[in-house]
Amino acid sequence: MKLIIAAIKPFKLEEVREALTAIGVRGMMVTEIKGFGSQSGHTEIYRGAEYAVNFVPKVKLEIVVTSAMADQVVETIANTAKTDKIGDGKIFVLDVNQAVRVRTGETNEDAV
Repeated sequence: MKLIIAAIKPFKLEEVREALTAIGVRGMMVTEIKGFGSQSGHTEIYRGAEYAVNFVPKVKLEIVVTSAMADQVVETIANTAKTDKIGDGKIFVLDVNQAVRVRTGETNEDAV
C-alpha cells in the first residue's frame, strides 16, 4: 500500500476529487495548510500598501491506495491540479506498513 500526499491549490480541490473518484479512489483526507516552496511567497498590494505573503494557502490531500493503483493516482492528481503556474504543488509517495479499519477490524488492503 502507498500513502500519497499532495499539496495543491485550493481552487483545484473539487476537480481533483472528481477525477480521483472517477478512477476508483474511495476516500481521502483533506487539510487546509499554508506553506511555501521555491517561490518563497510573494508580495501583494492591499489598500495601497505592499506587503509580503510568506505562506501561500494550499490544500493537503492524504490518500492510501494499493501499490498497483499508486501510479495512476499520482498521474491523475498531477494532470488535474496542473495550472502551468508557479505554486501548482507537490506530490509525495510513501510506503504504508499497516492499515486497520476501526469499525470492522479489517486490515491492510481490505481496510483501504
